[in-house]
Amino acid sequence: MVQVQLVKSKIHRVTVTEARLDYIGSITIDEDLMDAANIFEGERVYIVNNNNGERFDTYTIKGERGSGVICLNGAAARKVQPGDIVIIMAYAIVPIDEAKDFKPTVIFPDTATNKLIK
Repeated sequence: MVQVQLVKSKIHRVTVTEARLDYIGSITIDEDLMDAANIFEGERVYIVNNNNGERFDTYTIKGERGSGVICLNGAAARKVQPGDIVIIMAYAIVPIDEAKDFKPTVIFPDTATNKLIK
């Protein structure tokens, strides 16, 4: 069976709040944003830094609900600065016969607060 990889989830334009080099790795994301975007703890995500063009992947850790936290940990902390705007995406492998009807979950938080816009 032929399959394609499609964007499953996207958090479009959030602001990095922290970068911690002395951590074992990952990105900590406010749990409200993860839920809204249908991203799971431990899921592989791709990150695009709009400020410097960096593109990299890591895995997710739930951050405090409602905190607005977007924290790059470990080596990924070298690819961002607090205040940078990033896009966070997760992908899924979908059977080709389902691909045309597949709809990703995309959210657009307020970049000043990283809170969901109601």
